Order: sequence, then structure tokens, then C-alpha cells
Amino acid sequence: MSATPLRALPLDELRQRSSSKWRTYPPEVLPLFVAETDFALAPEVTRVLERAVRLGDTGYTPPDTGIARAYAGFAARRFGWQVDPARVRTTGDVMVGVVELLRAVTNPGDAVVITPPVYPPFFDTVVEAGAEVVRVPLTDTGERWRLDLPGIDRALAEGARAVLLCNPHNPTGTVHSRADLAELAAIASRHGAAVISDEIHAPLVQPDVAFTPFLDASADAARVGYAVTSASKAFNLAGLKCALMVSADERTAAVVKALPSEVEWRTGILGALAGVAAFSPESDPWLDSLLAALDENRRLLAELLAEHVPGARYRIPDAGFLAWVDLSALGWGDNPAAKIRREADVAFHLGPLFGAEGAGHIRINFGCSPEVLTEAVTRMGELAAPR
Repeated sequence: MSATPLRALPLDELRQRSSSKWRTYPPEVLPLFVAETDFALAPEVTRVLERAVRLGDTGYTPPDTGIARAYAGFAARRFGWQVDPARVRTTGDVMVGVVELLRAVTNPGDAVVITPPVYPPFFDTVVEAGAEVVRVPLTDTGERWRLDLPGIDRALAEGARAVLLCNPHNPTGTVHSRADLAELAAIASRHGAAVISDEIHAPLVQPDVAFTPFLDASADAARVGYAVTSASKAFNLAGLKCALMVSADERTAAVVKALPSEVEWRTGILGALAGVAAFSPESDPWLDSLLAALDENRRLLAELLAEHVPGARYRIPDAGFLAWVDLSALGWGDNPAAKIRREADVAFHLGPLFGAEGAGHIRINFGCSPEVLTEAVTRMGELAAPR
């Protein structure tokens, strides 16, 4: 029996929020840019947070929050992946975990491979870690995006020491295949390199798509890999600050364990409490309903673009609530989101921020109501209509 799709909250209620999505632009702008969603929190998350506030349970995060065990249970239920809770540490957010792991596995000046178009902070975190970015763009096969494995092989052969992977990929919503991940791991192992996999969108993989956690892709992946993840994207908890760093091998676990204690102290207690609730079996029905709503919206977006912006190119994503849309054919320049924001009062994410491959593109957040999504694309379509 399929889940009933969640309904997004009404706009007048959403506009009372104080988060970035609702305070960056004036009220007349529809915000479909930053990765926040428009749904009420999962009931179990709300219950736990309300209890904590009522108790004044807002102090320092304890040594054992229970989130490692909660995540291990979630990974087993949702991905069929056996995680050892002893090989999980927490930190403030995924990008903090990425920076600290990069510092641990590279030396200053080392090269790190990223696969653009990709989440903009990837460029910055590599530099923050003291390393240098090597770009190996995704390959567009015409049907889907894939890792350029020969290109990554060349980059590692030329001296790159790590690969920063996005799995599922942001902004394309691509879920990399087990075969490709296993081959990536074999390449990294051959060159003595590490792979750090950002898997924050993993809980949002659609049920008809097989998701492979990188560390579970092969024995090589377990040896060379680190995963960084969080409940924050799926459950809209970014402001609460809790992410997980996961390893699957004695050597890599020792690297994570050796990170400074301050890395773990950056974990927020409310983030940890909410993460335990989010990863609990009690929140699975809510997550299934969210996925059903996102499934409807990812397909609705295809219909809306075909009707209102026929020059747009869009591939329905495997996961998440973010759509990568190519508007190059419209002649709106390298950064069409700027024109759309200025002339249609709709804020989409700026394509060029995702790398040179983002020229002419926008990223659309469809984690909203069908009505808001329809209004946003209709406004964009009015700009594309013949004058």
C-alpha cells in the first residue's frame, strides 16, 4: 500500500518562519532556492523537541546521544546496510565533517577530485581543508549523469589524494550505481587515495531506485571510504546541527577516532535528539509520505516545464527535492536565475555556483506545495512566452 503524500504548510504560515528560505527575499518572492522544505516536522521529531524545550534540555551534548545506534537501525531498514555504531562519530553538520576528514586524509596543497556540477560548498571546503580542487565533471550519457571514472583515474594517477563524492548527487539527483561506486573504490584503492562520500540526500531516494551507500559498495570501498550524513536534509533540521561521520574499516575508523574532540563537541544537543527521533522506526511512515509528495512534485515539474517553458531541459531526479534545469535554449545568459528573480519574483538557485557546467542552468527546490511549484513555473513561463 503506497503512502499518502504529505501536504505542505500554507504560505501564510511558512512566511512566519525565520530561516534563510523565508528571510532572504521580500514576501512577494516565491523562494525555491535553498534546500529547506515546506512541510511540518515529523511528529516524533516534534514530540522530542517539545519535551526538550519544556525540560530546558538545551545544555552540552552528552558523550552518547544514541544517534549512532539509531542511524545503524535506519541504515539497516532503509538501505540493507549494516553499520557498526562504534564506527560512527558526530559533528555539527556534513560540511564540517567533510572538512575535518579532508584535513585528516590529505596534506596541505594536495589535490582533491570533485565532480561538478556539484553542491557549491564542495569547492570551498576543499580549500578550507588546505587542499586544491581538481574538477572531473559528471558525464551526461543523454539518459543520465554518471561519474567519469576514467577521468577520476587520471586525476588520481596525476597525484590527487582524495575524491569528494556526492551520493546521491546534488544538484542532479543522480543515485550512482553499485557498479560505478565499486569501480571508483577500486580506482581509489589502486592509487592509495581516500573517498569521502556526502550521503545527506540518501534518506530521500525514491522507492523505485536502488541506493548503494558507498561504504557498502565493495570491500575496497569499506577500506578507502568515509561517509558523512545527517537527518537534516530529509527531516528539515539543518539549523539544529548534527551530522554523522561513518567508517567501515579498522584503519579508517582509527582516522575518525583521532579527529580532535572539538569536532564532536560541535554537535548540537537538539540536533542529536531530533536525529535519533528522525532515524527511529516511528518516523518511517512520515518519511514515506514525504517521498510520495516529492515523487508527485518531481513529475509535476516535468509537466509544468513542458507546458510553460518548453525550451527547458529537465531530467527527473532519482532522489531528493532538487531539480537541475537547463535553460540555455532560452537565451537568458549564463545565470538565468538572476533574470527570473528580477522579472518574475521567483528565487531559484544560481546555476553557475555549481561550477562552469552550471552556466545556463537553475536549481529548483520542489519540496513545496504543488500550488507553489505551479505558480513559480507559471511565472517563469510568462517570461518565456512570445511578446
